[in-house]
Amino acid sequence: MSRPTLAQQVASAIAQQITDGALKAGEKLPSLREYMRLHGHSKNTVITAYEHLAADGLVEARHGQGFFVIKRVAHTSEDEESQPYNRALDTIWMMRQQFVRDPGHSHLGEGFPPVEWLMDMRLDKFHRQVVRAGVTTLFRYGTRLGNAGLRARLVQKLADYALPVSPRQLVTTLGANHAMDLIIRRYLNPGDPVLVEDPGYYPLFGKLQLQGARMFGVPREPDGPNLQALEQLIKAHRPRLFFLQSIGHNPTGSDLSPAKAHQLLRIAETYDLLLVENDAMADFKPSSAIKLSALDQLNRTLYVGSFSKSVSAALRVGFIAGSKQRVEELADIKMILHNSGAEYSERTIDVILGEGHFLRHLSRLQDRLRHATARGLALLDELGAEVFCRPEQSLYLWARFPTVEDANALTRLCLAQGVMLAPGAIFSTQPKNTVPWTRLNVAYLDDPVFCRIIRELQ
Repeated sequence: MSRPTLAQQVASAIAQQITDGALKAGEKLPSLREYMRLHGHSKNTVITAYEHLAADGLVEARHGQGFFVIKRVAHTSEDEESQPYNRALDTIWMMRQQFVRDPGHSHLGEGFPPVEWLMDMRLDKFHRQVVRAGVTTLFRYGTRLGNAGLRARLVQKLADYALPVSPRQLVTTLGANHAMDLIIRRYLNPGDPVLVEDPGYYPLFGKLQLQGARMFGVPREPDGPNLQALEQLIKAHRPRLFFLQSIGHNPTGSDLSPAKAHQLLRIAETYDLLLVENDAMADFKPSSAIKLSALDQLNRTLYVGSFSKSVSAALRVGFIAGSKQRVEELADIKMILHNSGAEYSERTIDVILGEGHFLRHLSRLQDRLRHATARGLALLDELGAEVFCRPEQSLYLWARFPTVEDANALTRLCLAQGVMLAPGAIFSTQPKNTVPWTRLNVAYLDDPVFCRIIRELQ
């Protein structure tokens, strides 16, 4: 048996103090510098030791405060790993972090653009127009397919993507996540196989786990999914669905290449596979950006759109485009679960899309994103990072840093100093694996505390 490393020895000594009661629940561990000074260990040794303790569930990192002893909960005889809720806990933790709004803290791991980028969409000024369109209907449920005016606007919007649809091919949703909920309920039963991208959109993983589906990850490459791995998984498991993102991929920021898009559609045709294209980042890219659903004309695709990131997450408006039969079925499920959509919010988006100001807003939004992406890439180069791909404009960059082998350790270190990251493991279908990659929001990448931490680790 190999001898424990120094970091493991330090972690074992602290763990023994916790077990013996010398360190009690809620008590703060010495700061990294304090422990280094007291015991003469290097910074990396102390950091690694604290990370071992955190991984064992003995301590936790708190924003800007340090590491604290936590109370351990005794395991029951029930197999917790078999419970869908427990398998989704990593996703729940990350989603909770997305909503932290502590003043003075950095949000490098956040999935949304800064509020300042959206403030020119003055939602208050649209209220009068929304009410003028028919105030009495605002006191009733909407229709199962969604507001007719908004669906007519969406027909025009999708036509700009070379995706002609009729209003009957559209159903509105409470955002993209609700859209995926409806699709999962319609097409997947507990135990069914389903394909996702790896790394991929972590809230989707949580939804599939709650449904009890068997999830298989298709490796994401800089130009799209690995098609050889995709075909092997299809042959081995015969899934019905593959969830993916063509452009502005979350978390890597990569875009699907035209060549790979056409090959992907041929594979879907060969194996009778339904492709669910989550295009929540559509407004952050030119309208000419590739869309699987446009190439396929919704034959073997469902197209999911959203206004949460480009207009307002508070409005909760998204949509699904598909064949008439598929949309009818999804609208029925929506009606059973929610009666209808959010009529006021849908009418607000209808008014916004009808104004020329919206196109100017998207132009400014994309300009900001291009500049932020260029700045972010330059900064990552300066920090010696390896980047997964170099997009012209993407809200996310996927990077790994010298000396960092486990992004979870980096995340806890940064969290203790007030910087929230999105570690790579959370985007993996196997979250217990050690992943060196981190998702970074380009709008917050110039954070001085984060840059100092990375430089000190080198």
